[in-house]
Amino acid sequence: MPVFDYSFIVDAPLDAVRDFHRDTSALKKLTPPPTLVQLHSIEPLAEGSVSEFTLWVGPLPLRWKAVHRNVTDRGFTDVQAAGPAAKWEHTHSFVPLADGRTEIREHIEFEHKPGAWGLVTRLLFSRPNLLLMFGYRRWVTRRGVRRR
Repeated sequence: MPVFDYSFIVDAPLDAVRDFHRDTSALKKLTPPPTLVQLHSIEPLAEGSVSEFTLWVGPLPLRWKAVHRNVTDRGFTDVQAAGPAAKWEHTHSFVPLADGRTEIREHIEFEHKPGAWGLVTRLLFSRPNLLLMFGYRRWVTRRGVRRR
């Protein structure tokens, strides 16, 4: 099973990082262009809350339904209930540091479906693409929490 880990530090306290991720517009902010996000239903982040959306990768629609688990002040996990991968579990962990900064740790475990969708997710979730996506997320998060 593929695993992807990524971490970075932001110059903001834990509560600013938590609030940034709890904003229902966070998914749109954190998705790098040229991918577009179409929100269908986004519940405020809480244990068991559901987000339904489509990621448009060019003309290809990737419909997702994510359920949030293990929601605390120090992070959460979004679990794909329906979508393009056979499995997708993305854990966001927020670690407060002594100097008012916060480390954000991203951990993803995923599996590919067989056939055409498996080929699509193998391309989209390749290590180089995930590094680009999370590099963008690092940049957006640092800008977003700095403005608070």
